[in-house]
This record gives sequence, structure tokens and C-alpha cells, in this order.
Amino acid sequence: MTLEELFAIPPYSLNQQQKNEILKEILSRLTHFHYKNCIEYKKILDALNYDITHSIDVSELPFIPVRLFKTYTLKSVPQEKIVKTLTSSGTSGQAVSKILLDAENVHNQTKTLNEIISSFIGKQRLPLLLLDTEMIKKDRSMYSARGAGIIGFSIFGKDITYALDADMQINISKIEEFLEKHQNETILMFGYTYMIWQFVIQELKKRGKKFNLKNGILFHIGGWKKLKDQAVDTATYNRNVQECLGNVKVYNYYGMAEQLGSVFVECEHGHMHCSNYSDVIIRCPYDFSEAPIGQKGLIELLSVLPSSYPGHIILTEDEGEILGIDDCPCGRKGKYFKIHGRIKNAEIRGCSDTYERR
Repeated sequence: MTLEELFAIPPYSLNQQQKNEILKEILSRLTHFHYKNCIEYKKILDALNYDITHSIDVSELPFIPVRLFKTYTLKSVPQEKIVKTLTSSGTSGQAVSKILLDAENVHNQTKTLNEIISSFIGKQRLPLLLLDTEMIKKDRSMYSARGAGIIGFSIFGKDITYALDADMQINISKIEEFLEKHQNETILMFGYTYMIWQFVIQELKKRGKKFNLKNGILFHIGGWKKLKDQAVDTATYNRNVQECLGNVKVYNYYGMAEQLGSVFVECEHGHMHCSNYSDVIIRCPYDFSEAPIGQKGLIELLSVLPSSYPGHIILTEDEGEILGIDDCPCGRKGKYFKIHGRIKNAEIRGCSDTYERR
């Protein structure tokens, strides 16, 4: 199956058995391609004595650790075909991942994100309030995973308005003007988890200010470490968002620069979902065997998108567990899972978690 054929299928309609067959075909094809075209990836598989000609299940396909992208610049296409270099976020002094993308990879990332998010909000563009600063577009030093996320999400919006000024101060009058203009429409919002909490929700509480959205949708992404340190869980976060902003559906989602586009959105029942374009395997940390449903382990991410670099199967430094397969009450097929956070001693990722005033 080609990606275009896969895109023609609703993103959460395949059951796990159907999906496994498609993933096996596409991921095996990608493994062969990267083996032939990326020297470093070939050396890794050779060192593992991996038989590239052997047909195996998806769970047995070789993975590489996500941290490898902080050490090596991996690519499987000629340099002249690279149109964009994406860097992961990181705290000061940390190494960052460099992801090299060609035009095909960029197109497929955009297409995938569009199919996934549209399945939640519909195909129409909505008035978009970005809970960030417009400087994200102008300051190239800020153009990393955070900048790419903001720009990528903008495809779903019209009359795009930024809620924060260059100094990360909330612009109340600007927001009020935007909401007044679109008072009879569904308002779409996007931002990074901790930044929304710090610069929007906490600031509104401090000022005793509330908005009264009649129909809002908020997507947010980013680490939860600082919020968990403050004893803020998902229920507390959502409740505060609704207290400050009004009638808002809140969707958290999970993803990373190393597999941009393959996002895992939390459904109405609080479960992270794998779409047709990606999957999750939980690995036991002691022997990397596949963990059963309900057992915690390291999260392995699989994506059909990475064609310009060997990032189609990566082992993250996040811990999670599979909650179920094909039977979530929301009706979406495939695996659904829970994230427990970063493993001990792993580097803290950047984005909203590590924003510092400069």
C-alpha cells in the first residue's frame, strides 16, 4: 500500500490486525530503503546482525534510540534534496536532534497532521487563536519543534491571532477583539502545555479575568514535568482552562520532532490514540521484549512518514503502557495508551517546559 492509498482511509478506522499488515509492508520497505541509503543506519543493523531479507512481524523490526539523533546527523537522501532542517527543543547546554527533511517528507507530515486533526474538528478552517507569541515566526533561533508546531497547526486556522506579545505578556484587548469578531463561530486554539498554564491561565487568574467562549477547541502539546511538580494533572488542567476560557473542549496530544506529523491525540475519554499512520509498542526496560497490555515500559514509536531519514522506528525515553486495543469507548480503532512521563535520568525535553525569559 502507498501512503496516498493510506491517506484515503479515515485515520482511526483500521483495526489492529488490518493495521499491522499495512505497517509491516510500509515499515519493512522503509527499513530496506534506509539500510541502503544511510551509512550509519546500515552499520547499526549490521552490528545487530539484522537480516534485511527476512520478513518478520512489526514488533521485531529494528528500532534505534531517539538520543542517536542528538549525536549523528542521519539522512537517507542526497543533501541537495534537503529542504528543511528541524531541530528538537532542548534546555540550555543540551544537544539537540537535527532532522533533515526533503519535500516529500514535509508534504507527508503536513498531510498526516491534517488528516488526524481534521477528524476531530472537521475539514473547515476555524478562527485560530495561537496561545504563543508571533515572534515564533520571526526569530529563527526559536524555530525548532515549537516553531514547527505553531506553523504546522496554522493550516487549520483563519484570521490567525497571537495571544501573547514579544515579551510573553498576554494581550487581553487583542483577545477580546478577536473573540468579539468571531462570537458566533467555533474558536480553535493551540499552544504548548506549560506555556498556556503559565502565561495564559495563571495570568488570567492573577488579573481576575475570564473569557466566556461559547464553543472553543484547544489542542495543546508538550511535557508535563513542571505541571506534575506543581500537582497539576489532566483533570486539574482542563478544569482551569474551562474556568478561565469558557466552554472549551481540551485535547492533549503527544509527539516529537523526530517523528513530526505522527501525533497521538487524547480522546474524550482521556486515552492517547494511535492513528493508521503510526503505532506504539511498549518495551520492557530490562530486555526490550514487548510488554503486555497494562504493563509499564519504554515507548517505541513507529511511523510511516520518515522517508528522508531513518526515524521510522525509534525507542523514546518516555514511559507508558498500552490500555487496550480496538475497544476504546470513543469508537476509534487501534491501540490506545497512557504516558507516565520521562524515565529517570533522561534529559528533560524543551518546548514549553524549558522556556526561559531572555
